[in-house]
Amino acid sequence: MDQFIDAYKLVVLKNYANFEGRLGRGAFWRFVLVNLVISIVLSILAQTFGVVFWLAYVLYAVGVVIPGIAAGARRLHDTNKTAWLLLIGLIPFVGFIVLIVLFAMEGDKQANDHGPVPIDVYDEYA
Repeated sequence: MDQFIDAYKLVVLKNYANFEGRLGRGAFWRFVLVNLVISIVLSILAQTFGVVFWLAYVLYAVGVVIPGIAAGARRLHDTNKTAWLLLIGLIPFVGFIVLIVLFAMEGDKQANDHGPVPIDVYDEYA
């Protein structure tokens, strides 16, 4: 469980708006999973208890937009691709699938144009 929290802290707190460098596949998907769980829990609480939790849900959703985009950019950098490919996500239906495939690709095993190989002590689980 610590690996998920560590990945979330790495993306949201330590690299809030960092669009430079690389992010390993394992850390990226752990961030996505934790973000999804938090969003689902807040959504359920909002539907059950009303306005206060809707406000919390909206604030959370707005708060993770920048780190989410930054994480996506760094994940694409890990595969030596440009962050501009994130714009593919604007294409309905197809864009989402293409981004999932790009995010799931294995990163470069050596330094690339965007920096050295990201160090992820949990990569054996990815």
